[in-house]
Amino acid sequence: MSTAFFHDERTLWHEPAHNYVSTMRAGGWVQPSAVEGFIDSPESKRRIKALMDVSGLTSRLTVTSAQAADEEDLSRVHSRSYLARFKAGSDAGGGELGPLAPYGPGGYEIAALSAGLATTAMDSVVSGNFDNAYALTRPCGHHASRDTGMGFSLLNNIAIGIEAMKERHGLGKVAVIDWDVHHGNGTQQIFYARNDVLTVSLHQENCYPPGSGAFAERGENQGLDHNLNVPLLAGGGHAAYLYALERLVFPAVERFQPELIVVASGLDANCMDPLARMQLYPESFRQMTLQVRELASALCKGRLAMVHEGGYSQVCVPFCGLATLEALSGHRTGVPDPFMPSFAEKQPSYRFERLQRELIDEMAEAFGL
Repeated sequence: MSTAFFHDERTLWHEPAHNYVSTMRAGGWVQPSAVEGFIDSPESKRRIKALMDVSGLTSRLTVTSAQAADEEDLSRVHSRSYLARFKAGSDAGGGELGPLAPYGPGGYEIAALSAGLATTAMDSVVSGNFDNAYALTRPCGHHASRDTGMGFSLLNNIAIGIEAMKERHGLGKVAVIDWDVHHGNGTQQIFYARNDVLTVSLHQENCYPPGSGAFAERGENQGLDHNLNVPLLAGGGHAAYLYALERLVFPAVERFQPELIVVASGLDANCMDPLARMQLYPESFRQMTLQVRELASALCKGRLAMVHEGGYSQVCVPFCGLATLEALSGHRTGVPDPFMPSFAEKQPSYRFERLQRELIDEMAEAFGL
């Protein structure tokens, strides 16, 4: 099995907040520092790559960068007025594209590079060069809609990649499985009236954005029943996610019969994340990745691309990322899961699990599954 890993250090130089420690604004050749107290630090992503290196996993993958997405790629998803506003603000030293969507100097070019990593990861799979691929993107993308940034997302990396695959390869149906702990509202908005892309989002109910991601949001016009939200109760854990995949998500994807599966690989449903209250641990992400890899093998010749989204615990995220990439590539390192003993024992009670299963069953029946 061949797995490609797309990464570029330059994406980790995205500066989402002004560094008040230094008198010199980050940008150009001044590397941003990790601003204390700011959630969207590059360190959780950088530490994934560092753990891959020291564990030996990097040597088992094809690790490379990619070209930035160009304006033609970006404008298939985002309006030209939005892109022009972003570029002008980037050239002028930074700004904000929406709620919780700040950027610094050079932010436009960094975000375009992040979109390029996602696009090239998909291209490497669709073209048959690799069995599967992972893009370690930053800034993330799934909250960005056509004309608005939000929640650390500036460009919708996954949507840009999907549209590029359709343009370059004539790709037909694509399924997006988003297991970031927050609702993938931007991806939903972009494809909401389309029947060639199935968008699925598993997320903590009413976490972020507030009021977004209800099961009742099922698409419109031709896109009716091509959007599936699976809001899970806060505190849900390993068993709830695996049951939601088995009972609801995978049957919906099987019914859709995609030619490519893209996973929005948010790792912020982990037990230590500061922006959510779910109870997953690294082994959870390993199991979910193994299962989605099997699904891709059964449905679309193994075509699977994973694109990084959120995940903000600098301690836990690297282990979640390593477990994900081990499962994706089929190569197991000797790194133990330090969270397994304690957090496996702190999973929800049987009564809670039974309630969550009943709610998932209700959603599956309402979705015709």
